[in-house]
Amino acid sequence: MTGALASGLAAPWSVLPLAGGGALVSQRDDGAVLELTTAGSVRQVGAVPGVVSGGESGLHGLALLMTGETPMLYAYFGAADDNRVVRMPLRGEPGSFELGEPDVVLDGIPRANTHDGGRLAFGPDGYLYVTTGDAQQREAAQDPDALGGKILRITADGEAAPGNPWGTRIWSMGHRNVQGIAWTADGTMWASEFGQNTWDEVNRIEPGTNYGWPVVEGIAGREGFADPVVQWATSEASPSGIAAVGDTVFVAGLRGERLWQLDTRAGAAVGVPTAAFAGEFGRLRDVVALPDGSLWLLTSNTDGRGSPRPDDDKLLRVELVRAP
Repeated sequence: MTGALASGLAAPWSVLPLAGGGALVSQRDDGAVLELTTAGSVRQVGAVPGVVSGGESGLHGLALLMTGETPMLYAYFGAADDNRVVRMPLRGEPGSFELGEPDVVLDGIPRANTHDGGRLAFGPDGYLYVTTGDAQQREAAQDPDALGGKILRITADGEAAPGNPWGTRIWSMGHRNVQGIAWTADGTMWASEFGQNTWDEVNRIEPGTNYGWPVVEGIAGREGFADPVVQWATSEASPSGIAAVGDTVFVAGLRGERLWQLDTRAGAAVGVPTAAFAGEFGRLRDVVALPDGSLWLLTSNTDGRGSPRPDDDKLLRVELVRAP
């Protein structure tokens, strides 16, 4: 069973459910952060200063840190010369939130017209994970001194998190364009990755591991590089946001226009991934899991690559049914 929680969104990119109900949504092209209130209305919380959109770049991922008296909203976005992460106080009460002034947490991430990464999430360990794209600088993904083509793990202040494999901000490398990260119930980290012309991927992420781009794409069985646990033809996926419920990973497909479901028991894909909603809602940008057992899906038909439908873009609620 599905239903629309919000409609008329403009190139939305990330949805962040709030503990008391409602959510925050980022809009890529205008840099706006919207609030979906518990009453079902949508209002603008503010616009992130310095967002320079173009191509795939603009305002991307959001993450919320609940420490101290004021929550801090983290945002990843394309500025004039780079991609960066900032944090802003989220002031006020539900239904009347406002953004405070931004403080730069991390800058210097390469930006381009495409391959900008952009997903943020606080992991089970409390550190902030940041996904970056190669920004069309293919060799950056294999450069241990470059921030592009990586998954980063940083403190709330932007420093390298303790225990990182190389003592830098880098957690894993050899990525082309990661736009989704999630953790299953056993603490395993998963990431979705856009391929080039052949294979899109879902990878099990281990610290200090090289996932091969641009040397390999998809399952290659090549020494020194980790193979994905699942690969799809790019026409079937173009995977963006992902979410985990128990041992199940859900993957939102843009070009594939479907929601993939993976059983990841024992840290590997079990059986054949299944797809839902193929073509039903168009391009899917993000998926998040809610405590009530539902999923929220964010469509992406107004991003310049889709075919907008009436009332697009939408935030949809999907009720999950547990398998017998």
